[in-house]
Amino acid sequence: MNIPLSSYPRIVIIGGGFGGVSLAKKLSKQEVQVVLIDKNNYHTFQPLLYQVSTGGLEPDSIAYPLRKVLIGYDNFYFRLAEVEHIDAASKKLNTSIGDITYDYLVVATGSETNFFGNAEIEKHAVAMKSIPQSLNLRSLILENFEQALLTDVYHERDALMNFVIVGGGPTGVELAGALAEIKKGILPKDYPDLDTRRAQINLVQGGDCLLPGFSPQASKKAEDFLEKLGVQVWKGVRVTGYNGKTVSTLTDLKFDSAAVVWAAGVKGAGIKGLDGEGVIAGGNRVNVNEFNQVIGHPEIFAIGDIACMATEDNPRGHPMVAQPAIQQGKLLGENLVRLIDNKPLKPFVYNDKGSMATIGRNKAVCDIKKFRFQGVFAWFVWMFVHLFFLIGFRNRMVVFINWVYNYIRFDREARLIIRPYNRDYSQFKD
Repeated sequence: MNIPLSSYPRIVIIGGGFGGVSLAKKLSKQEVQVVLIDKNNYHTFQPLLYQVSTGGLEPDSIAYPLRKVLIGYDNFYFRLAEVEHIDAASKKLNTSIGDITYDYLVVATGSETNFFGNAEIEKHAVAMKSIPQSLNLRSLILENFEQALLTDVYHERDALMNFVIVGGGPTGVELAGALAEIKKGILPKDYPDLDTRRAQINLVQGGDCLLPGFSPQASKKAEDFLEKLGVQVWKGVRVTGYNGKTVSTLTDLKFDSAAVVWAAGVKGAGIKGLDGEGVIAGGNRVNVNEFNQVIGHPEIFAIGDIACMATEDNPRGHPMVAQPAIQQGKLLGENLVRLIDNKPLKPFVYNDKGSMATIGRNKAVCDIKKFRFQGVFAWFVWMFVHLFFLIGFRNRMVVFINWVYNYIRFDREARLIIRPYNRDYSQFKD
């Protein structure tokens, strides 16, 4: 990898997400050598991926170059590579561009879509965990309407304009709200020769409420907001398959759809080599102690979505969202220095700052500590928080200007098919 030798301890970080970037910043002024490895050369602000998918934002406004994060930091190196295997016995990392040894290793690989072993759904449904996937979804949405213009068969046309979102968490709720607003305010102008009123947005949730983990008030209000926007909410319905044309469930309910978005779960993005008794927890996460050390490997740490730190309040690990990753990254930066200086480590205590989700224009729900509020004020709070946590002044300004423009004009300018999805539509011609 052409990393120079150093008398400082070498800390290798796998992953440039919220946890990895937070840790890298914390180590910026310490006497250590830091090597950050990621398969992309940018950090993605994942909470706004759904806005890229629905044409509200361009991808470069929620991405930030990882090399720019490290500018001005001494003894910091970034390498664009995919990690293939961890050789814990020899403290070596095998990657697509070569091997590298480490003194301390931090796994911050985040999470990936969990299809729960259903190969059929994985093949035909669309996920939304990365910028390329979001661009695929944006192209698919627009291509479906272009295809709907080419047929006068009602059943075929309805299937092309029927969107099924599986999963009633924040991702599914926010995407459903955005699609409903597109149907109401944009599609009639873009497709005047198409009866876009027949377009359907179906949100399918296996549980008995939306936004599990939120307060009952927030869950109910989110459902009310969606229904007012015209979204059909199906609760207690478990999807069992999707063959590219028909969505099947455990009930008699079925959907003919050309666009199914799978937002029903995530799992840890694991790496080969981290195995052994008691290492891997449920959801493909890595068991760690209160210092984020991997069980059985005191020189290897895991933070963020990939880490499963079981506590009394969170017996199955902390929520797989940004805040635990950010907080763990900051504390681990302190603990690595303490470890090098032979000082006792500080245990991690999660500070739950609350949850929030937006359902569209002037509609959001917020659960912050003991406060529960919904509506316009919650929407402004949601916008402020997301702007605050975006990396880079330019990104904040671009997103803010886009939001103001979209709000005033009721428009989404990024309705572009930059990279065609090229879906096979032949199965809908019956």
